Amino acid sequence: MTDPSKPTLSYRDAGVDISAGDELVDRIKPLVKRTRRPECLGGIGGFGGLFEVPVDRYQRPILVSGTDGVGTKLKLALALGKHDSIGIDLVAMCVNDVLVVGAEPLYFLDYFATGHLSPAQAESVIAGIASGCELAGAALIGGETAEMPGMYAPDEYDLAGFCVGVVEKDEIIDGSAIRASDCVLGLASSGLHSNGYSLARAIIERSNTSLDLPFEESTLGQTLLTPTRIYVKSILKLLESVPIHGMAHITGGGLPGNVPRVLPAGVECHIDSSAWSHPAIFAWLQSHGNVAPSEMRSTFNCGIGMVLIVARENVSNAKQILESSGETVYELGEIKNGAAGVVFD
Repeated sequence: MTDPSKPTLSYRDAGVDISAGDELVDRIKPLVKRTRRPECLGGIGGFGGLFEVPVDRYQRPILVSGTDGVGTKLKLALALGKHDSIGIDLVAMCVNDVLVVGAEPLYFLDYFATGHLSPAQAESVIAGIASGCELAGAALIGGETAEMPGMYAPDEYDLAGFCVGVVEKDEIIDGSAIRASDCVLGLASSGLHSNGYSLARAIIERSNTSLDLPFEESTLGQTLLTPTRIYVKSILKLLESVPIHGMAHITGGGLPGNVPRVLPAGVECHIDSSAWSHPAIFAWLQSHGNVAPSEMRSTFNCGIGMVLIVARENVSNAKQILESSGETVYELGEIKNGAAGVVFD
């Protein structure tokens, strides 16, 4: 029982405003609706998102799951007060991961945590998530908004994403088909994507550079916030007519850290370092941070966001299909016998 002689204390007094959460749900309903797929059952607001597995299109469907965040790229979004594209990064990091086994992303869920919920800020973040889902063809079927006073600095938030895709069991891409003489193709990244930002931020701080510094046709800050490229639709289109022997999403660890994850025993990947154009942001970071070339390669994607390994006879067709889908494609090198992982020639 309450004591009428003492002041009362409510959940809102403790820092959690349930009405703000209700307002956010109303704000994002039209955003979520844009991502809806025929397999979606129900809407947002329930205790679980419902999605019917498309068994009519698959004989032996295998579900593929992935989860990720966007790391300290969030710090830049907060510093610049720009929250409408960080959600694209969140989706990209998850859907590009499930894509490498040949899976079609089906649905996505997000986790948004903050110390004090601002419906306008959260709506902007989730608008980006919805845009990323549209780019990937995945349905945004739910999520969680957690308001936790004392856990985060004022106006700060954290993000996590969860994706489920599906692939035919007999069509899983696991790298076992990779052979010596296969060609290594690289798809251009849109920038840093969502990896290496702790080093990038340290370089900016050490060089005492403003995020407002003019850089190419924008600013340094806006360039660094360029959202991660989502490769789903172009690669799924390619898979309709060209077999892919292996794929690697180039995230933390760069080319030398990610390509070996898909190589079978007995082969190595030879890459010509001069085979592609390195975006200017990487040269700026290397110069201002005095970063060794090997450190650059093992930290950043250096301009290649996805690697595809295909048979030599399929290279021309693969490039044509990918380029018609809007990708910039480079022939990076080839697979050879050996056990050295990635060799830069």
